[in-house]
Amino acid sequence: MPYAVLVAFLACIPAANWLIGNVGVRCIPDGPCIIPVGFGLMAPSGVLMIGLALVLRDLVQRWLGIRWVIGAILAGAAISALIAPPALVVASATAFLLSELADTAVYTPLAERRLMLAVALSSLVGLAIDGAVFLWLAFGSLALLPGQIVGKAMMVAVAMPVIWWIRRLEHHPTGRNRFRDNPIG
Repeated sequence: MPYAVLVAFLACIPAANWLIGNVGVRCIPDGPCIIPVGFGLMAPSGVLMIGLALVLRDLVQRWLGIRWVIGAILAGAAISALIAPPALVVASATAFLLSELADTAVYTPLAERRLMLAVALSSLVGLAIDGAVFLWLAFGSLALLPGQIVGKAMMVAVAMPVIWWIRRLEHHPTGRNRFRDNPIG
C-alpha cells in the first residue's frame, strides 16, 4: 500500500497542472480553468488534486519518509513540465514545495500520537500556503484564494475517514504496524 500511495501522490501534481489548463466550467484567458467549489466560490480546477495530495503526502512521509516525499514532488514537477506551460510548472512546484515543507513541520511532531489531528492541521496549513503562493506566482492575483481554500479543505475532509481506517489497520490486534513493519503489504 505505501508504494501505491506514493504513486498516487506523485500523480497528483501533473494531474492538477493538466486540469488547470484543460478542464473547468470556464477557462479564463491567460488564467486557469475554474470550477465551482461551493458557497458561490470558484477555484482553479486542479484544486481537488492538490487537496488530495496534501493528505497523501502525510501518508508517504509516515510510511516511507521525507526523502520519498521530496523525490515525488521533484518527479511530479518534472512530469508537469511535459504537459503544462513553464510558468505554471514553476508556480506549482514552488507553491507545492513550500506548502509541503510547512505541512511537514506541523505533521511530524503530532503524527505518532494524534494522526487524525496531524493530518487535519498540517493539511490546513499546507493548503493555505499552497493556494496563496500558487495563485500569486501563476496569475498575479489572490482573487480565487477563498475557493482554493474551500476546495482543498473539502478534499481533506473527504479523506479523513480513510485516514481513520488506515490508522485502525496500522494498529491491528497483533500490535504490529502493518505498513511500517512490512512496507510492501
